Amino acid sequence: MFDEAPSFSPTEYAVPAFVLLILIEVMWAWKRRSESYEPRDTLTSLMFGLGSTVAGALFGSAVIAVFFWAYDYRLFDLGEQWWLVWWAWPLCFVLDDLKYYWVHRAGHRIRWFWASHVNHHSSQHYNLSTALRQSWTGSFTPGFLFGLPLVLAGFHPVMLAIAGGFNLIYQFWIHTEAIDRMPRWFEVVMNTPSHHRVHHATNPRYLDRNYAGVFIIWDKMFGTFQQEMKQERIRYGIVKQLGSFNLLWAVFHEWIGLFRDLWHAPWRYKLLYLLREPGWTHDGSRETSDMIRRRWLKEQDRTTPQPVVENNAIADPDQAA
Repeated sequence: MFDEAPSFSPTEYAVPAFVLLILIEVMWAWKRRSESYEPRDTLTSLMFGLGSTVAGALFGSAVIAVFFWAYDYRLFDLGEQWWLVWWAWPLCFVLDDLKYYWVHRAGHRIRWFWASHVNHHSSQHYNLSTALRQSWTGSFTPGFLFGLPLVLAGFHPVMLAIAGGFNLIYQFWIHTEAIDRMPRWFEVVMNTPSHHRVHHATNPRYLDRNYAGVFIIWDKMFGTFQQEMKQERIRYGIVKQLGSFNLLWAVFHEWIGLFRDLWHAPWRYKLLYLLREPGWTHDGSRETSDMIRRRWLKEQDRTTPQPVVENNAIADPDQAA
C-alpha cells in the first residue's frame, strides 16, 4: 500500500545550505561580533549534530514502528495516494507545529523531557551552529506520544516526518544574532530570531517563554509569549552553566543529575522528580524557573521607585477633586 509513498528527509537536502549559512555568519561575526563564536563551543555543537543523526538512525525505528501501528487504527482516511491530497499538507504542517509547541513546552516543564532537551540550550553562545545541538536521547522520553493524535487523525507517518523536517529547517535560521527584527507583520505571526533569542535566554524575565517552532501565535494563545527587551542584555545557556566543552558531559549531565536525585529521594517523591519541572526538589533546596522569576519580580518591586505622596495630598493639582 505504501510502496509508492515519498520517503525523503528534507533536512538531508538542507545540510549544504546549513553549512553555507554558518560560514557566512562566521564571517559576519569576525567583523561585527567576534564573541558570537567560540571555536571549542562550535566544535561541540557540530559533534552534537553528528551524534543526534546517528542516535536517530539507531533508536528512531521504534518510534516509527509505533506510528505505523497506530496508523492502522486511524479515524479518517486520506486514501492510498494520501500524498496527492494537496490540502492535507498545509493542514498537517500547521497541526504538527501546534504539536511541536506542546512537546517543546513539556521539554521545559517536565524533567524527564528536559534531561533530553537541555542539550539544545547548553551553549552560552547563540549562533547558527547552536541550532545543531540536537538531542541524542530523545527516543528515551515519551515525547512521541504527542504525535499519536495526528496519526490517529489520518495523517500518514511519512507526511508527519516530512512536515517535521521542514519545521526543523525553518528553525535553523532563527538561531542568530545577525538579524535584529523582521518586519512587524512577520514578527506578529512567525517565530523569528528576536523571539527565539528570548527562548534561549537565562534572564529571569525570559525563562520558559516562546516555545514556538514556526508560528509564534501559539505562545500568544497559551500565555507563554515574551517580547525581546532592547534594554536588557540576553545571557544565553542554562541556569546552572556547564562550565565545560566536554561533549559527553554536555549530552548526559542532566540524566546523571536526574538519576542521582531518583536514587537519593524518598520513595514517595521519586515519581515527582521525574515528572515535575526542572529544579524542583522535595525539600526546596533548589529553584524552579517559576521560583526564579517570582524572586526576580519581588526584587524589581523593591528597587522600583514609588511615587511620593506628602500629607496624603495628591501631588498633581490637575487630579485634585
